[in-house]
Amino acid sequence: MRLHFIAIGGSAMHNLAIAMHSNGHIVTGSDDVIFEPSRQRLLNKGLLPKNLGWSEKNITQDIDVVILGMHAKADNIELIQAKKLGLKIYSYPEFIYEHSKDKTRVVIGGSHGKTTITAMVLHVMNYNDIAIDYLVGAQLEGFDTMVHLTNDNEFILIEGDEYLASALDMRPKFHIYRPNIALLSGIAWDHINVFPTMENYIEQFKIYINKIVDGGILIYNEQDTIVTELVEQTNQPIRKIPYTTPPYSIAEAVVYLDTQDGAMPLEIFGEHNLSNLQGAKWVCQNMGVDEQAFYEAIASFKGASKRLEKIFDNNKTVVYKDFAHSPSKVRASLNAVKELYPNRKVVTCLELHTYSSLNPEFLEQYKGSLDASDVSLVFYSIDAVNTKGLTLMSKEDLALGFGLPNLISFTNSEEFKTYLADLDLDNSVLVFMSSGNYGGLDLNQFLDNIIG
Repeated sequence: MRLHFIAIGGSAMHNLAIAMHSNGHIVTGSDDVIFEPSRQRLLNKGLLPKNLGWSEKNITQDIDVVILGMHAKADNIELIQAKKLGLKIYSYPEFIYEHSKDKTRVVIGGSHGKTTITAMVLHVMNYNDIAIDYLVGAQLEGFDTMVHLTNDNEFILIEGDEYLASALDMRPKFHIYRPNIALLSGIAWDHINVFPTMENYIEQFKIYINKIVDGGILIYNEQDTIVTELVEQTNQPIRKIPYTTPPYSIAEAVVYLDTQDGAMPLEIFGEHNLSNLQGAKWVCQNMGVDEQAFYEAIASFKGASKRLEKIFDNNKTVVYKDFAHSPSKVRASLNAVKELYPNRKVVTCLELHTYSSLNPEFLEQYKGSLDASDVSLVFYSIDAVNTKGLTLMSKEDLALGFGLPNLISFTNSEEFKTYLADLDLDNSVLVFMSSGNYGGLDLNQFLDNIIG
């Protein structure tokens, strides 16, 4: 087929483009801005557009399928031209569903933990030499691309994002996949620019449950009261499998999982990750991997990239990088760090970067999320606030919202870097929590110059 990707630079879009190119299809694409690592990865495959921007000339009658990314708007000139020519247009989740109609679709959903659970399942499958198709939202170590599609594999594993599919399809992505096996890890309000109320957000997960095919399986975290209520309310004819955090212990900064064969050391830590592990175990068992084979494989799982990823340790200072930025993720990650290092000072650097986190109306959701931290630094960019059309928050607003009178906040990146450089990090754990870069902080340089 000949495929054209409108907004090819997106995280999932560029992975799908590379996957289809690797499968022998003719792939072209366009975008008005492409960031790293998407840019370099597309360049390496010969798929980087020669020029940035949109052009009607990119859309011709010989294109079999146009795949539309969420970044492209409804008035995109290439989209308008594709509709004028009567071309087949899919959002990427629609394309994935069309590809997987005859497969067993395993979809991992939830406000938090879905990337880690998806990565755990994929790790176990690879360890046991079970070939599956997959779609994962984050780059994992050892994988060239996070989308893998074949005609032969029985299963497809999909990270089920609740964000919207495209400018033409305003459904959450995970409503499209119609899982045979579904997992629901937890629900905590997010994406308030799309789901303005908690009730509206919860409704999307209710629909997700009701999209499970008749006779399918729902694996769910019964420690989440909202999830449990939704599961109890559904009349969908499905099998329901609850899971909880399994028993574990900690000794000398190592987590040991309690199993029938004794205590098993893990590379990961934190109650939330142990809960993720238990959910992944049930998913794998329903994909044909028995408990013993699961445990053998999961013992070597080191975590998904940027999910509490240890990037430095010189005995006196340990540094973690974490993608967490929503309140529930921040709270879970910091509780995990404090549990693992009870006798160390925890220093947190949280960047407010998303629409929800920068919205004053959402700020109260962060109350208590930094309580496990001994020193809490919050950074946000004034440019990011202005770009999103939001109202600037004062230092007093932030301190009140987080419920921390001693909260230290910055809007100037140089002031943030200077303060960070002057911190006493002896016997400390430093946790960087962001989906941004703190206005240009080079973490590697910081580690070399400040800690190294």
